[in-house]
Amino acid sequence: MTRLVLLAEEQQALPLADRIAVRLHLLACHACPRFLRQLQLMRRATERWRRYSEE
Repeated sequence: MTRLVLLAEEQQALPLADRIAVRLHLLACHACPRFLRQLQLMRRATERWRRYSEE
C-alpha cells in the first residue's frame, strides 16, 4: 500500500483497481492516512524551501 500511495503522490496515474484499493485501505487503516498527510506536509515544505532558496 505504501508503494501505491507514493506512486499516487508522485502524480502517476494508477489503474482504477489500484485507486479503489487505496481509497478503501485509507478508510480502514489508521496509519496510512497519517503517512499520506506526512508526505503532503514534506512535499509542501520542500516546495517552500525551493522557493526560499531561489530568492
